[in-house]
Amino acid sequence: MKKLILIALLATVGWQGYAKYQAKQAPLAAYDSTPGASSSIRSDPSASGSASPATYQCDGRTHCSQMTSCAEATFFLKNCPGTKMDGDHDGIPCEQQWCR
Repeated sequence: MKKLILIALLATVGWQGYAKYQAKQAPLAAYDSTPGASSSIRSDPSASGSASPATYQCDGRTHCSQMTSCAEATFFLKNCPGTKMDGDHDGIPCEQQWCR
């Protein structure tokens, strides 16, 4: 009987760990499945001309290595929760890669 309880306990712990792992991988999988960065950048339909500003969408990316420009990194830092792009907390993201 003790072995059965131990097996059930281990199975439950394993299942919980796997569920947490899957939850962390879901935002990355959505990012990896899109070709390029075109799916995260959408043009503003109300703007006209070639200088139409691009608007970005929070999609789970949090690191500088996942960004494609300083403007995109700045948008994510200011508008998306949980970003990890401003190590010195000066308001300028990705100073080593994009915002020099």
